[in-house]
Amino acid sequence: MATQERMASVDALWFHMEAPANLMMITAVLGFEGRLDFERLRTLVLTRLVERYPRFRQRVVLGRLGAPHWEDAEDFDLDAHVVRLPVPAPGDRAAQEAVVSQWMSTPLERSRPLWQVHVLEGAQGGDVLLARLHHCLSDGIALARVLLSLTDGEGAPAAAAPEPAWERPRTPEAGLGRWMRGALAVAGTARTVWRKGAELAAEPILAGDLMRQGALGAAALGKLMVIPPDPRTPLRGTLGQQKRAAWSSPIPLERVKQVGQALGGTVNDVLLAVLSGALRRYLEARDVAPEDLHALVPVNLRPLDEPVPRELGNRFGVVFLRLPVHAESPRRRLSEVARRMAAVKKSPEAVVTFSALELLGYTPAPLERMVVDVFGSKASLVATNVPGPRQPVSLAGVRLRELTFWVPQAAQLGVGVSLFSYAGQVTVGVAADVLRVPDPRVLIQDFHDELDALVGEAAAALDA
Repeated sequence: MATQERMASVDALWFHMEAPANLMMITAVLGFEGRLDFERLRTLVLTRLVERYPRFRQRVVLGRLGAPHWEDAEDFDLDAHVVRLPVPAPGDRAAQEAVVSQWMSTPLERSRPLWQVHVLEGAQGGDVLLARLHHCLSDGIALARVLLSLTDGEGAPAAAAPEPAWERPRTPEAGLGRWMRGALAVAGTARTVWRKGAELAAEPILAGDLMRQGALGAAALGKLMVIPPDPRTPLRGTLGQQKRAAWSSPIPLERVKQVGQALGGTVNDVLLAVLSGALRRYLEARDVAPEDLHALVPVNLRPLDEPVPRELGNRFGVVFLRLPVHAESPRRRLSEVARRMAAVKKSPEAVVTFSALELLGYTPAPLERMVVDVFGSKASLVATNVPGPRQPVSLAGVRLRELTFWVPQAAQLGVGVSLFSYAGQVTVGVAADVLRVPDPRVLIQDFHDELDALVGEAAAALDA
């Protein structure tokens, strides 16, 4: 009988949270400037993912009392995980989005390790890599780093493949002792900021600013509990099984920086202010009064100056960021976002929510769902803002043109917005439930229109 390892509680939470209308998948889309050598790609996936990270060759099995465990898949077949898919003619962005939407709505096969990489062939401009990875494997920031480990910097020799790591994982500590050790590890590393920039730059919301005294932690938990439910809008409610994805053409980051320099605010502030304006435009076009909405923003709590651990796992918290959708002018929205972001960076909210998620993973699945639904009612969307490589990278010798990814939406949240920066540009991605936002491309157009409006405000400020 294969050796089994009990799944960590916070990872088990995401495994249990999966439902037909809420697939707990992290989805990544990487667009390239040419055609990928499929056999070379298979070799890279084998040596840099499967042989390095045990979870990529382990399936999930249920132990006694239904607790999920990791077990080596002795019949592991790489061909079931790295596959080719044709993009229907004419292979344009709409055709690519249709294929991604189909697979975003399709659950991973639970009898195999919970990941799959699709090479979308026939796409205009170059092949597209679609990666689907279950949230129980790890959090989005870690999995983004893992996927980017397949790439090499341009002008540099290809990185040597890591040594195979087939050793058995250690048996984890059980119960509260393991939770306390994990919580202490977060406290000890939450001030770490990764500065080397080999894969990802420092995060927009720095975990180093989030750890404070216990009293502040208790206050943050109290604040979370009393946040009232968000207004009822088309963005959240009953969900279906069909999802749709859309993503923008890359936007020059220099354009965003110039706005921040002219009006005051970081790149992150500008992007979130533009998102607030895009949501306002979307709601007003549907005769919905624009009120402030909360976005759930994941915050990384993993030491970014260290490699992603071979065991992967989730180590992130979330903050509830109130987006100033009510503000009428783009400039006012920017100043409000900057003010609110400054307060968020001083809050221990992310560390508190991580601890709550880890404890929640020890509770029965129905209680998990109930608590997640309560917290989900306090927000209207999930927003991720992740900086990728600052310099161009390539995969199997082909330059990466653009990338975006989405984390799953829990409870009745029907929209996820991704802001992923790479090599001096940012891509905006929207993943939505068809019952909530039937055409996510409309939100992307609203984002572009709002950015144009804010650029106009910046120009006027410089001329004044």
